[in-house]
Amino acid sequence: MIEKGESTHFVLVHGFCHGGWCWYKLAAALNSIGCRATALDLAGCGVNTDLAPSFSDYVRPLMDLLASLPDGERVVLVGHSYGGLAISAAMENFPAKISLAVFVTAYMPNCTDPPAALIQEFFKRGSKKSFMDCEFKFDEDGVPLSAFFGPEYMAAVVYRNCSAEDLELGKMLIRPNLFYLKEMSNNWVVSEEKYGVVKRCYVICEDDEVMEEEFQRYNIEKSPPDEVISIEAASHMPMLTKTHLLSSSLLQLSHKYH
Repeated sequence: MIEKGESTHFVLVHGFCHGGWCWYKLAAALNSIGCRATALDLAGCGVNTDLAPSFSDYVRPLMDLLASLPDGERVVLVGHSYGGLAISAAMENFPAKISLAVFVTAYMPNCTDPPAALIQEFFKRGSKKSFMDCEFKFDEDGVPLSAFFGPEYMAAVVYRNCSAEDLELGKMLIRPNLFYLKEMSNNWVVSEEKYGVVKRCYVICEDDEVMEEEFQRYNIEKSPPDEVISIEAASHMPMLTKTHLLSSSLLQLSHKYH
């Protein structure tokens, strides 16, 4: 049985092409045990239709939320997939307002290389695998600018092991996403003095075919967190397929690093 959450505030940050809606099962599970769960939409995602020409614009809803917290209140940030980069920016800007950052099969940067290096490594490792019917846009130098998941790729890879209902919901609600590679190559690197002081946990999804386990462990090796946990047989959307296990793990971690 899951222990009561004692009003722990979890801020859930979605991944590429998604929105706060993808956390609906996990948010309900956390709320049901006395926690507070905020699943926000980053700019241009979900119901947030604001244009996001830059990464700083993209993560503005998260920054505004953290800025609005009363003095002394701290949250647990949970970033999924590409959302790991969003919570990293938040850690760099608001380290005192974050008790723990949890990276769920996510990009997790280090304090030496620009965050774009992780995206480049992902594409380098995935150069031989098929992205099926996904739609990509590139600049004149062949650098990926944006992508949009295709329905076949979602069914076979992203939403593998998900219910038919969750797959259909996803196909209805996803939006194209920008990569912001040039901005993340030139404009910022997270620091030991800010990002580095926030406690971090990485959640490995062992059966993920988007962010494969080998690449997840590469993130961990390059930027060792305080703790690593693994979820067996979890594909890319554990908030939909392993809801109870993920909520239990998050609650235990929040108590440990309170």
